[in-house]
Amino acid sequence: MFSGFMVNAWVSGTVVALLAGVVGFFVVLRGSAFPAHAIPNGAFAGAAAANVLGVNSLIGLAVCALLAALGIGSLGRRGRRDVVTALALVMMLAIGAVFLSRSGQYEPQLYSLLFGEVLGVSTTELLPVGALTGACILAILVLYRPLMLSSIVPEIGEAKGVSARRTEVLFLVVLAMATAMTVPVVGALLIFSLMIGPPAAARSLTDRPLPAMALSVAVALVTVWSAIAMSYVTNWPIGFFVGTFGALCYGIGRVATMFRRRVGALGPATPQPSPP
Repeated sequence: MFSGFMVNAWVSGTVVALLAGVVGFFVVLRGSAFPAHAIPNGAFAGAAAANVLGVNSLIGLAVCALLAALGIGSLGRRGRRDVVTALALVMMLAIGAVFLSRSGQYEPQLYSLLFGEVLGVSTTELLPVGALTGACILAILVLYRPLMLSSIVPEIGEAKGVSARRTEVLFLVVLAMATAMTVPVVGALLIFSLMIGPPAAARSLTDRPLPAMALSVAVALVTVWSAIAMSYVTNWPIGFFVGTFGALCYGIGRVATMFRRRVGALGPATPQPSPP
């Protein structure tokens, strides 16, 4: 389980979990679940185009995801963002279908892009994956204060010179770059689960930003590690375990929150003053 090709699976899975935990925290905090779903699912069109053109799939993923992020960020502020996001997703899926139909590896390519190939990550892919991860986490650290202000108190952020629109576009660009790195590893359909389940569970357990982000990373790591181990033992698709464990983490977080609120509502009984 810890030798041969599995070493690359553990390394790449760990890198993906780190990135998903950090970026996913702000996805949940900002209510950006739909863009986080649309960008990775639509970005496979870029990988399909790269496959036809004979270039690195990461380049195609990055270009397509970046264009989608810029389109959603710029057009969404002039109208309803959910409509713009949906139209971007539909257009990218249509373009991806055209390129996949012109490829001789239609079904394997489609399965790989949608569900990932974490057990097939090569050593040469680890360097660009690590580089993109470092760049995305560094960008989040630089944007941390503007992201927090525009997410929680946008009025105060605007008063302090933080542009909510510019911050949104920059965050979507970071999300796009994270997508370009994670799609080949866990797949377009599954990175959404990894960016939502663990961060949402962390937000349910604590309201403090930095502890919540650290907990989000920890839960994402446990989710990915458990999924890899279970996939190796059972020979079931790793995507099944990523999605199931991600949803389970969120469910546990919600139950813990409900229990904590109920205990807090009951509280210790207030002693009644004795009659004179």
